[in-house]
Amino acid sequence: MYFSLALIHKIANLPTKLGIMNRIFHARIIWYQQIYLLLLALITIFLIWEKNALFALLFALLMVVLIERIIHTTYTVTSDGELILYFGRFSKKRKIAIAEILSIEKANSMQLGGFSITKYVLIRYGYKKYVAVLPVHEQEFIELLEKRLSDIV
Repeated sequence: MYFSLALIHKIANLPTKLGIMNRIFHARIIWYQQIYLLLLALITIFLIWEKNALFALLFALLMVVLIERIIHTTYTVTSDGELILYFGRFSKKRKIAIAEILSIEKANSMQLGGFSITKYVLIRYGYKKYVAVLPVHEQEFIELLEKRLSDIV
């Protein structure tokens, strides 16, 4: 089959002209994840020092899983109208149809005075289903989801 170069160029640029490309948001690393990682590293070093190889290996594997999950957690808003939550290679992707989303709001975990322990975005979807996400750019993430939600409705 023969395709003209102009046709291929038009097809390749179609999603950018429509403005409906996939958008990937990376997860924020929270302070208690860093403490947990440091604690695992110290326990692993102590177990190696004490020549307890089996438990040292176990904690090292746990540390690898944690690092992989921290680095590879992403939230993708697709052009197909889905929100894909990816928590790394060792866990399953979770897909949420944007049309199912009932509310999107910023939330805080426990607050001590004016200080909040963790700030996150709470997404309510389906029947009594919730998911908390920690995107690096929270406001941009919320605005994009609300825009896609208003485009669907």
